[in-house]
Amino acid sequence: MEQKTELVFVSGNFNVLHAGHIRLFAFARNFGDELIVGVNSDRIAGDAAYIQETLRLEAVQTNSWVDRVVLIDEPINDLVERLKPAVVVKGREFEHLENVEEEALSYYGGRLIFGTSELPISSRNILAGELASSNYKMAAIPPSYIKQHDINLEMLQKIINEFNSLRVAVLGDLIVDEYISCEGLGMSQEDTSLVVTPVDKRRFLGGAGIVAAHASQLGASSSLITILGNDECGEFARQTLSKYRVEEISIVDDSRPTTLKQRFRSGSKTLLRVSHLIQSSVSPNLQDRIYEKFVATLDQCDLVVFSDFNYGCLPQQLVEKCISAAAARNVMCVADSQSSSQVGDVSRFHNMTLISATEREARIALRDHDDGLAVIADKLRNAAKAQNILLKLGEDGVLLHMRSDSRGVLTNELPALNPRPVDVAGAGDSMLIASGLALAAGATPWAAAVLGTYSAAIQIGRLGNKPLSQSELVATIQANFS
Repeated sequence: MEQKTELVFVSGNFNVLHAGHIRLFAFARNFGDELIVGVNSDRIAGDAAYIQETLRLEAVQTNSWVDRVVLIDEPINDLVERLKPAVVVKGREFEHLENVEEEALSYYGGRLIFGTSELPISSRNILAGELASSNYKMAAIPPSYIKQHDINLEMLQKIINEFNSLRVAVLGDLIVDEYISCEGLGMSQEDTSLVVTPVDKRRFLGGAGIVAAHASQLGASSSLITILGNDECGEFARQTLSKYRVEEISIVDDSRPTTLKQRFRSGSKTLLRVSHLIQSSVSPNLQDRIYEKFVATLDQCDLVVFSDFNYGCLPQQLVEKCISAAAARNVMCVADSQSSSQVGDVSRFHNMTLISATEREARIALRDHDDGLAVIADKLRNAAKAQNILLKLGEDGVLLHMRSDSRGVLTNELPALNPRPVDVAGAGDSMLIASGLALAAGATPWAAAVLGTYSAAIQIGRLGNKPLSQSELVATIQANFS
């Protein structure tokens, strides 16, 4: 007797097939032999559909996890009764809502399962391979994105030219990154540890320092307000900022060192990271001095960038005062708050035009490890009262949750444009400043995200944080945008 095929069913609008959807498909595929995905028709979806049903169907059909795609143009209960899937899978965000499919499932003993936002390691590896092999050519923006948001080469070049008239103030934690190249000598005879000898050492600006340097080299007038230690790393930072034509507005804190992060590398691999830092907040007296210097820059400022690494430069009270001062002068603000551990809350930067965060940083801030990516982006936008969200997904690209003048808040996605990264450190910094500059120059959030994504692709193609130049960004776009 022929064995019955176990059907699994997933449904949705799928305006943009992003990494969160693909994770859900991969999760659902574990529960049966055939995965059927239902795409709501334009009639059923109504205003929730801003991409034509034919294009949404085609996008889902191209995914390797999906066996069959159907157009839903009837009540979902009727379709479930007709297909009789053994399992219906929905995102975890639907778990505490009314789910009309339950009634149809109860008639024949089907199950409703809510998918997790995480994948098993094997599925994660398969997914990473699929995305890397099918989507990305260096610096290729999907044609559908370009068409949907009416972006062209001339527009992007004009935005970049406008960078030259902007004045930017960067406020946050400066870091010195040190790369120590090592030669392997073998295994220790005393214990199972690797023995290496250092052969080369290079230093780069990091943290808020590289953000300010990016801004300057991309054409803007740039100043940096930060805390430095009275040490050799602090002097290196001053000299490097001067070389990159950044106005250095630093305050010396004798109680802490300039933050230094060392990476010991052999070949293309990082063997060990060592951080020299103090994470406690700067004193109230130093906070007052930072605020005074910050306010002094605002009258000659078009954009404020909060570059937070949770190393003490930006205590909450100071952040709130700075945001209020910028708002009183109608200066645009953008923010990124990077969390190296479970410490950090990017949502504390309220009323930003743009917030950039990794998925992990967003989940830490929201204390939410269950909901899907689009829900996480929306929750972060609401918690921070932000206009636009860049949710960085590493090799899966970036999820965009942006305000659209005509359709409210929309979600879209851009792929990671460099499939062969050399060093991913600094990708987020370059994405933040390029996107922020574009918004300050009058670009739409969608065009700003394109420039941010190109900038990140350039940055991860080399070792260490090196400032992006305007000519470099223009040349990359001219060579690859179509």
